[in-house]
Amino acid sequence: MEEKRRAKRLILNAHVIIKRLDSNRNDRIPVDVVDLSKTGIGFKCAQNLELHSMYEAEIVLWTKETINCFINIERSTPDGNEMHYGASFIGMTEHDACKIDIYSMFHENDA
Repeated sequence: MEEKRRAKRLILNAHVIIKRLDSNRNDRIPVDVVDLSKTGIGFKCAQNLELHSMYEAEIVLWTKETINCFINIERSTPDGNEMHYGASFIGMTEHDACKIDIYSMFHENDA
């Protein structure tokens, strides 16, 4: 498979809660993070999410810091009883993207 990512992805200990933007419902959907880069996120979720839909995401990092941003669902693949999703970040601040870059530097040194 051809690599299309613009940034290196990381596997980390984090959790995410997402909420669809164009819905009147206030459902918060917990997801399991598979990988993360400063441009996007891969995650698994038991709930079906619509492709090309926008969600508000609250990412809690291993340091207990929270990143609030928006994601656009770009791909989905069945994975057992769940779906594996890939999403790009929309409007993530440079400050929050740097948090991911910093973790990347520490992660490379540990490898």
